[in-house]
Amino acid sequence: MPLQSMTGFARREGTSGRYRWAWELRSVNGKGLDLRLRLPTGTEHLETEVRKLAAESFSRGNMQVNLSVSASEAGVETVVNQNALAAVLSLREQLRDVIDPAPLRLDTLLSIRGIVDFREPEEREGERAARDADLLSGLRLALSDMTSMRESEGSALYGVLLEQVDRIELLAREIEADPSRSVTSITIRLASQVALVMDGGSMVDQDRLYGEVALLAAKADIREEIDRLRTHVTAARDLLKKGGPVGRKLDFLSQEFNRESNTICSKSNAATVTAAGIELKVVIDQFREQVQNLE
Repeated sequence: MPLQSMTGFARREGTSGRYRWAWELRSVNGKGLDLRLRLPTGTEHLETEVRKLAAESFSRGNMQVNLSVSASEAGVETVVNQNALAAVLSLREQLRDVIDPAPLRLDTLLSIRGIVDFREPEEREGERAARDADLLSGLRLALSDMTSMRESEGSALYGVLLEQVDRIELLAREIEADPSRSVTSITIRLASQVALVMDGGSMVDQDRLYGEVALLAAKADIREEIDRLRTHVTAARDLLKKGGPVGRKLDFLSQEFNRESNTICSKSNAATVTAAGIELKVVIDQFREQVQNLE
């Protein structure tokens, strides 16, 4: 499965009978799948199905799902209040001797409140079912468009993340090969410092000197951290290759990367190792920041 970013946008429009509809979807980063729906009056019953379809397509992201529906003016029908009309005509008959006997005009009737009402025709069950089917079909297309956009961005992130993992591995190798990590190097460095003290007239027991060298060498040993970094690098590559919703797992690995880099810096006994460790931390921070965008 391809990687997916959590950022995306999609819009689909269409018609169903006398209705025109439009779905608009927006998605940004989120810890889980957080759906915020805006459905117009008369379509609230679709909420359960909308949430189900979205959950089938995505597992993470803060997503806004908006639906707009409008009816064509051709669908408007007139309703005459027969009782009100009869009352008006009856009143006119009663007052025929005191008012103009000319026939009532249509515009006069329309100006009398309650005589004629304009409204949308009542929707039949079959028409409603057909409209709902068209709306959900449009939503599926919008979700598919969103998936394509998120996968496209995920493909771009794949290359960036893979380069960062390669950089992490390279820096781990540089640290492993640094001459300052050897016991001999530590012995020479410590002996040089001891020599300065001895030149001042102090005496140092040679056995104690060797003991201190062994202790410092043990504390400075970062073999376990290097091995764990290699293991995490392999795991990260496998997850990137696997694809799908692996953002959480990669985020966990980024924390493990950071833990090992912190330990390496704290154990460092040379400026070269410290510099490589700091650069390692920078790359790991960049890796983690990009991982936050993945589903």
